[in-house]
Amino acid sequence: MKISNTFFFSALVSVGLFGCSGGKPLDPQTQYGPDPQLPEAQNFLVPPMKVPNGVGWKAQQTPTVAADLKIEKIADQLEHPRQLYTLPNGDILVVESNSPGEAPLTSPKQAIAGIVKKSSGKGGKGGNRITLLRLEADGHWKKYKFLENLHSPFGVQLIGNHLYVANTNNIMKYNYEENATKITDQGVELSDLPDTVNHHWTKALLASKDGQKLYVGVGSNSNITENGLAIEYRRATVLEVDVATGASRIFASGIRNPTGLQWEPETGKLWTIVNERDEIGASLVPDYLTSVQEKGFYGWPYSYFGQHVDERVQPQRPDLVAKAIKPDYALSSHVAPLGLWFASNTTQLSDRFKNGAFVSNHGSWNRDPLNGYNVIFIPFKDGKPNGMPVTVVNGFYSKDEKSLYGAPVGLTEDKTGALLIADDVGNTIWRVYSP
Repeated sequence: MKISNTFFFSALVSVGLFGCSGGKPLDPQTQYGPDPQLPEAQNFLVPPMKVPNGVGWKAQQTPTVAADLKIEKIADQLEHPRQLYTLPNGDILVVESNSPGEAPLTSPKQAIAGIVKKSSGKGGKGGNRITLLRLEADGHWKKYKFLENLHSPFGVQLIGNHLYVANTNNIMKYNYEENATKITDQGVELSDLPDTVNHHWTKALLASKDGQKLYVGVGSNSNITENGLAIEYRRATVLEVDVATGASRIFASGIRNPTGLQWEPETGKLWTIVNERDEIGASLVPDYLTSVQEKGFYGWPYSYFGQHVDERVQPQRPDLVAKAIKPDYALSSHVAPLGLWFASNTTQLSDRFKNGAFVSNHGSWNRDPLNGYNVIFIPFKDGKPNGMPVTVVNGFYSKDEKSLYGAPVGLTEDKTGALLIADDVGNTIWRVYSP
């Protein structure tokens, strides 16, 4: 007789495999900003897990937006849309993708976590393609099959007449013609990327302003090196790739999973959002937003948020801990940030969203009660975060935390300055604007 995932999960709960939460988690409001509260680390046989059951959106149902904003659906029936990119002519590229499923199961808790994620809809099959959205004269967005047969793609950038796509294992270069609705050439590989095991498979991508470099976010191959250090080669890094030659170097390291890269418009500095480590408590470790310093080390796996040592990692490296850079801004724990977008001069939203960073929080399996599942705005001043975040979009799950309608991922602006959001559980693209 086949045992359902629900039955298996319930059985695990009933026998107490999920360790107690060790007390009430901290209020997320205490874990925003440059100096978050950090409780003592906890140890679990299997950490607390909670993910609502993925049900999708009903007809006419939408997320909730801030009082002075409106939201509309511009595309649906996609296959796990993860990233968005606006082309110069206003067309929107939608990267449809998910994990290649190549990571081996090395512990019972990985198998359990996989079941939990699948039930949420976050494990849905990715399209391994890029779809183009074009706004037609009648006001509707039409979908075109733009580029297919990719391998767990994530980041995409246009430099001149070439489109660069970061698959999980390489960066591909394609010829692009303005206003094209399909790329037909086979492309050439610019550079390979670390792809052994693929515990973290996403490869964020960002071009330098002069188009000579590409920056790539490469996540770790484990939570805290439990799979060994050998497969962490060039992992937990931001790589810099030379566009002319494909040669690459480590630009910054110790960044567990940098899932979004953007240039801060006032200072021109590189910033990233980072998914931090799991399994030491519902309030550890805060995910974060930070500027990225060349040759900087940000702690993983030996420490977090500066010099807070992770005792699980062996052998210890006090020499590296001493060098660990404290991130600029904590986003609270287990929100799983996956989209980053800085407001531009053309941002169409109300004035309070003109100077700062939008961050989409996908939500994590490693926290009860839930945290994240929203899009927030962090105000900036003089090129740095300044104040508490403002919720821009939420309502992605039911009030009882049992049903998940959607989960926000990639962000971009359309040509009018409206904010676009990829929703990989609802398989939808949302448009947020000021009426």
